[in-house]
Amino acid sequence: MSAWASPAAIEVESSLFRALAVLRVVVLVNAIGLTAYRAGNYVSVTAAIVCGLVMIGWTAFAIWAYAAPSRRTALLVGADLAIALGLLLVTPLLKGPGFHASVPGFWVSGALLACAIHYRWVGGLLAGAALAAVDLGLREYIDQSIYGNAFLLFIGGPVVGYMCESVQRMALQRDEAERAAARAEERTRLARAVHDGVLQVLALVQRRGGELDGDAELGRLAGEQERELRALIRGEQPGRHPGAGMVDLAAALAELETGNVTVSGPASAVELPAHAAEEIVAATGAALDNVRLHVGEDARAWVLLQAFPDHVEVSVRDEGPGIPDGRLAEAERDGRLGIVGSIRGRILDLGGTAELSTGRTGTEWELIVPRRGLEKVEQR
Repeated sequence: MSAWASPAAIEVESSLFRALAVLRVVVLVNAIGLTAYRAGNYVSVTAAIVCGLVMIGWTAFAIWAYAAPSRRTALLVGADLAIALGLLLVTPLLKGPGFHASVPGFWVSGALLACAIHYRWVGGLLAGAALAAVDLGLREYIDQSIYGNAFLLFIGGPVVGYMCESVQRMALQRDEAERAAARAEERTRLARAVHDGVLQVLALVQRRGGELDGDAELGRLAGEQERELRALIRGEQPGRHPGAGMVDLAAALAELETGNVTVSGPASAVELPAHAAEEIVAATGAALDNVRLHVGEDARAWVLLQAFPDHVEVSVRDEGPGIPDGRLAEAERDGRLGIVGSIRGRILDLGGTAELSTGRTGTEWELIVPRRGLEKVEQR
């Protein structure tokens, strides 16, 4: 289906034709009044009456015909323009060759605007050119007023047509934006429902399956399905198309998810400059490496990304025994700078902070990076 045949475009066209119906009545009253006032300029009063009746009859019919989109055919628009041209062409016969004002006068603007509304700027240009050419071609002399009226016909058609096309395009874009927003809202709602229900059950099955006397194979399959479902939900979320030079931090962190690592984040993209996003992902990966190294290969870990207008927060949590007092200072003295360099160093270079909380219930890193100024951070 053509874009111009869409409900939004048709509704805009219908609104414009309703406005044109009012204009037709106004220019008709003006034309009838001038015809009555200048009846002496006609070769006979009967001719003036016939012309007035033609304009009244066609105006009434055109208002009715254009009201329904199904009746707006090329035949109707062509007949509208043909009657306007016909009244122009009979003017020398009814008023004599030296006439000054044409029979229809401004009444022809109804046909001109109908062409512009229905066929946009091309229709307006062709109709305006035809009306202006006929009007000027019938004149024995052309003064400034006559030329000005013809010029307005010629230029007014395409201008109005272009404006009509622009309004229709905006209506189409608005409808598409509303549909996209509705789809995004529905996907987000379904994602929440899946996350709160199915994913939680799969995570529980995976954890219980790996426990003593559990079904290890069932746990493994549940873990695989959980990862695939999480990837599917993330892939369907709106806004996963960052601009040039930007990276979606939520999508980048999602790649760290494994059977033992759960990554959660916003439904929409979290755009950061590429270098900053890479450093945050690297620091998060280093924290997860420490979990595997010090807690165990099968240790569970959780990564949570939160996005705020002025900063982003990434937390990495495990359920290990925690880090004994003095262990970090001892590692730094021995030259093992994994935590200092790989985690804190990266975040500090981005102007952020990396806070460590540890105890018997586990260890948690909280990485906070401000959004402002990241573009100026030089890549190292």
